[in-house]
This record gives sequence, structure tokens and C-alpha cells, in this order.
Amino acid sequence: MKREEPSLKRDLNQVNLSADLIIAGGGLSGVCTAITAARQGIKVLLVQDRPVLGGNSSSEVRLWILGATSHMGNNNRWAREGGVIDELLVENTFRNPEGNPMILDMILLDKVVQEPNIQLLLNTAVYEITKKDNDTIESVQAFCSQNSTQYNLSAQLFCDATGDGIMGFLSGAAFRMGAEPKEEFDEGMAPTEEYGELLGHSLYFYSKDTGKPVKFIPPSFALNDITEIPRFRNFNANEFGCKLWWVEFGGRLDTVHDTEKIKWELWKVVYGVWNHIKNSGNFPEAENLTLEWVGTIPGKRESRRFEGDYIMTQHDLVEQHKHHDAIAFGGWSIDLHPADGVYSERPGCNQWHSKGIFQIPYRSIYSKNIKNLFLAGRIISVSHVAFGATRVMATCGYIGQAVGMAAAICIKNGLQPKALLAAENLKNLQQNLIREGQFIPEFALRDETDLAQKAKLTASSEYQFRGFDQVDLWKSLAVPSAQMFPLKVGKLPVFAIQLNVLIDTEIDVELRISDKKGNFTPDKTLGLKKIAVKKGKQTIEIDFGIEIETDDYVYLMFAGNPDVEIGFTESRLTGVLSVFNSKNKAVSNNGKQVPPVGTGVDEFEFWCPQRRPNGQNLAVNISGVQSVFRVENLLNGIDRPVSQPNAWAAELKDPKPSVNLLWKTAQVIKKIDLWFDSDFDHPMESVLMTHPENVMPFCVRNYIIKNDANEIIFEQKNNYQTRNQVVFEKEIVTKNLTIELQHPSGNIPAALFAVRCYADQKEQ
Repeated sequence: MKREEPSLKRDLNQVNLSADLIIAGGGLSGVCTAITAARQGIKVLLVQDRPVLGGNSSSEVRLWILGATSHMGNNNRWAREGGVIDELLVENTFRNPEGNPMILDMILLDKVVQEPNIQLLLNTAVYEITKKDNDTIESVQAFCSQNSTQYNLSAQLFCDATGDGIMGFLSGAAFRMGAEPKEEFDEGMAPTEEYGELLGHSLYFYSKDTGKPVKFIPPSFALNDITEIPRFRNFNANEFGCKLWWVEFGGRLDTVHDTEKIKWELWKVVYGVWNHIKNSGNFPEAENLTLEWVGTIPGKRESRRFEGDYIMTQHDLVEQHKHHDAIAFGGWSIDLHPADGVYSERPGCNQWHSKGIFQIPYRSIYSKNIKNLFLAGRIISVSHVAFGATRVMATCGYIGQAVGMAAAICIKNGLQPKALLAAENLKNLQQNLIREGQFIPEFALRDETDLAQKAKLTASSEYQFRGFDQVDLWKSLAVPSAQMFPLKVGKLPVFAIQLNVLIDTEIDVELRISDKKGNFTPDKTLGLKKIAVKKGKQTIEIDFGIEIETDDYVYLMFAGNPDVEIGFTESRLTGVLSVFNSKNKAVSNNGKQVPPVGTGVDEFEFWCPQRRPNGQNLAVNISGVQSVFRVENLLNGIDRPVSQPNAWAAELKDPKPSVNLLWKTAQVIKKIDLWFDSDFDHPMESVLMTHPENVMPFCVRNYIIKNDANEIIFEQKNNYQTRNQVVFEKEIVTKNLTIELQHPSGNIPAALFAVRCYADQKEQ
């Protein structure tokens, strides 16, 4: 038994901890920062004020993770973020294709606790800081309500990934809150006072069909007059979770200090809406539904934005500015919401897309006046308008990875964040990020430590791309349809198209390309044809007689015609897609973006893929072989399709696809990196939306690696991840490596983006 005499005052339990990097905030940005830094060998303290990790993606809020892929509703092809965030999304899709938010909680926690260099403090809130001098943080103080412990946490570097920026705020870091006037950055999308300067919070609920009638008695605080909510007029009783993103409030209040007030108003709305659904008599389909879950904390969109050495603006996004210090990319629409939220007569959001992804500069991810403070997640240095696109979680996680890598380089070299702008330091940061899977637009890996670069590279076969000629099904051409072709510089091939014409008619065929290399918006017309076709099945040939000046994707496009069916094939291929000029209301895609005059946003058409099991390729054959899947692609330093597939693929008839690396002298190899196709075009939403498969159909599942004695030195079965790191317990010495792969299926050839070999297992 423990007994203490009365006392005038007692102190809390005190614990002192230190690390190289302290991260406040365990949302996706904080998690990705922590994992990246820890894997680079530095000690990390991850401090999270909630009982779970994941922030808005966690089971406490239940928002799906999205970024540049934008529900496959924009023209950003193969734009899912790479590195750690990709690893998490692929893992979640493999384990949790049903989108259970509790399983995502488990996956995030599991990934963090597997890292020996991370010490995790849950339920622990930072509330005070101590500074070494005016512009340097020395330590932070935090309190855990679950163990009544006060922590004093010291480090050389700090990262604020809290969303509200509590660490940056307490340290005196420069920040902004609210919208800049249009004149400050000449932003056409800067909101008016009537529209409002802040995005609000949202609170979601889940419903469940019990199979029998369920009654509902509302609480006293539920909203009585549901007609106060304009958006409710179009409500669907079967929608739940983050499909109710528009249940939003708080943009006219202080979105930091009024959060509890905002939460109560959202509870009032949610329970009032559910009462109306259950008891108004207008929703008979809801008779058997019960209210399974209601959020207890709101999902926050916007509060403080901190100033770095560069403030991104609308122009960076729409004009796709190139930055010498790019460390990540974004691609969500500029997505602003009326400040009045559910009580606004305006549409729930105002989304305008760029023609492609945009770079995020390093100068925007550290504080301009606190020397040892990094910024991660939604608090980075951007204008309110640019924030509309950078705030989404996959982008925030991607930024976190850059912070984690930058922090590790700073610690290992005794540097402060701003010092990484020096040429060699910046190059080191960018190259290390790319090596770990962080695609940076217009940058490629140039790795002198990669032994594969010094090897003679051969393959058992190389896929000779001729388009597709096998028709497995016919589909109506009622929706404008197109096939993307990766083609080499020079004269374009003749296209042979298989059609089933229902009545004599004409078809309009167009050939387009993207005006900006690396984009996937087909906004430049190369040729037009109007072709008369007779009733019946037939193959027509089209020769545009055009040359292209650089290797790129071209789009063979067919205008909508319900009197024509076009052949499709079940054959699929890495880096090759069909796209359609259809609509996706979830991301304000109405087939064509026509912005109001003066917004500074481009007008263009959307050509987007269909989700599997649809999305088959058009049965269009091309004259002449396009050698776009050569084995040399494995060494080009780009690990996803951009202007070409950037992959090696074997011929489908090759019974034993393999890649061979041969050196003049024996090499000492400790680690091999292999990069597979986990379909960067699939968005992998983490909750609510289900996925047609838990392993991407292009991903090689099984392979073996042999040495120069033809001995199997490694075997992998049932792979599903993008990156495979093969680390040998003892270095192998060999003049030759052979990687033998199995085709993923009878319709999809084996493909590989990169193979890299290192003499040392340590992070490069």
C-alpha cells in the first residue's frame, strides 16, 4: 500500500527525454517524417496528442487519404505519391481493401513501432517551449493525460506537424491565418469577404443496415429546423462517412481556439440531419438504418500557415513553376470552401485543377525565423489559395518525407535546415529522396554508389509494343474514348482500329499530345480525321503522316458516337492506359474545366481512366514496333511513367523473364533494391471506398535472384509492394546477378522500373 501525508502542493511525474529530431503531431505528415528520419539512422521522438496515429485519416475522423491522383478524376496520370506514403497506402490496400479505418490505425501504429529509432508518445500534448536564443528552440514541454506525466523533450531539430502549428506558434515563428487579398500575390482565386477567408471543420457519421426497423430519439441539442441547411436538399440517405465532407462549419470563427464550439455546432447538425432522415417520413429507405458511429473530434482543414523563405501561390500551381530546390509534388485541385459551410447557399467547394502536378520547394518547409524548426503537413509556407491544393493528406505525407530526410542530413552533418540550400547539400537531399522512392518532377536519380550502373545489362526479352489487336469485348462509343500510346521520336505509326458499326455513320478521330512535356492533359491537336464507316465489324487504318520531336505519349481520340462500338482488350501493360472524356462530380470534373474569367485558371478537357475492373485498353494496333520497354530503362533514374513508361517489360510469351547484370570483376553486394509496378495511377483511398483487388495487377508477385554460380541467393513469393529491399546477412561476391520473374498473369507481362545494387546496407 502507498500512503502520503497531506501536502500543500505536489509536482507531476517528470520525465526527461532527448533525441536528434522531435516531431509534434502524429498525423500522416508526422508519421512519414518520423519513419523517413528513423530509417536514415537518427533518433526520433514522435509526440502525438491523440490515442491513435493518422490525424484526419484515423478512426477518430475517417477521411480518406488523397493527393495528386484526385480520385482518378484529373489529368495527373501515375501521380500517386511515392516513398513512405506509397508504402502505407499499398499496405493498407493489401490488408484492408474494404477501407476499415480501425485497420488503418493498426497499420500506421505497426509501421511506427517497427522502427527502433522512433520513440512514440501517444496522448501527449506539447504545451510550452524553451528557447536557446531568440531563433532557436532548445526543448519542448508536453503532458500525457493517461499517465499524469510531464515530459521535457530536448533535441537539435524540431518539426511541427500538428496541423494548428502549436510548436511554431509557441516558438514565435512567423505565420499567417486567413486569406491574402488578391493584390498581394495577384491571385485570381483569392476569395472575397463574402466567400470567407477560412475553410471550416467537418464531422462525419457512419450508418449501418441492421436488417430490421430501428427507431431514433434525438438528443436535446439536435438541430430542429433542417431547412437551415441548403445542401441537405440534395441529401442521399445512403451516403455516410467522408462522402459527407460538406457537413462543414467554422470558417467564420477562429479555427484554432473555437474548435470545441465548432464541434458542438457540427454535432447539432449531424444529429439533426439523422433525426430528419429517421423521423421525417421522407426517407423510407432508412427504416432499418442505425447510427453506428459519429465523430468525436472534427476534421480540421485550415488554421495557421507558417512562413518559410518562399511562399507558394496560385501561380506556382497553375503555371507549374520549376523550382531548383523542389523536394516533392502536389496535384490536388485548388479546393476552397465557403466559410459558412453547411449554412451557405453556395456550392460546398470551389475546385479548379491545374493541367498537371506542381513542384513543392524546400524553402517552403522550414521556418524563416526559427533556425531549427521544420514545417510539415498543412502548415507549410503557402498562400491561402495555394493551400487549397497542398493541404490534402497524401501531399502532406509526401512533404513529411522530405522533412525527415532533410533532418537526417542536417544531423549527420551538423547543419541547420536553411544550410541545405547550398548546392551540394541540396543535391544530396534531392538524390537521397529519389533513391527512397520520392518522385520529384523533372529530376532523376544519378547515383554513383549504385553498382548496377557499372554493369552490362541484358534481358531475356524486351516487350515490343505494337498496340493491341485482340478484341475481347465490344463497348459503346457513346462516351468519347481515347488510347494513350508511348511513342518514340519521329514519324508516327499507322493506327489500325477495330470497330463494330451499328448503322452507316461517321466517326471523328483526333490525335493529340500534351503541350507541356511531362503533363497528361491532351491540349495540343496534331491531326483530325472524319471517316465514313459502313455498318458491320471492320478494321480501319488511319495515317496522320505526322512526326513528333520527342519521345512522349500521344492520344488517339474518338468523339462520342452511340452508333459505333469499339473493340477492347483484356491485355494490360505497365505505363499504358485508356482514358475517357467522362465526368467525376467528386472532384468537380464535368468533362471540361471552364473557369470564370479572371480566376487565372486554365480551360481544358479532362481525359481520365476508368477504375478496374473496367479500364481495358482499346484494341488499336500500330504499324511498326515501338521499343519503349528496353532493359536500359532500369538505369534511367525514373521509377514511374512520365513521358515514357520508364520500365523494362518482358514479352508475354517469354516463359522465364529475366534481367542479367554482368560486371568485369566480382562485386561485393550487400543490398539490392527492386522497384515494381504497384500502379501509381490507382489512388488507393484509405477508407470508405473499396478496391477491386488487394494487389495491383501489374505487380510481379514472385521472383528469384541468382549469383554467378547459378545459385539462388534470394527468393520472393507473393510480393505486393512497390519497393523490395533485399539485404543480405552476409555480403555476396559475384560477377553476375540474374533476376528471374514470373508474369503477374496471362494478360500482363512482367515489368520492372529499376534495379539497384549497393556494397553497403547503410542508407546512402
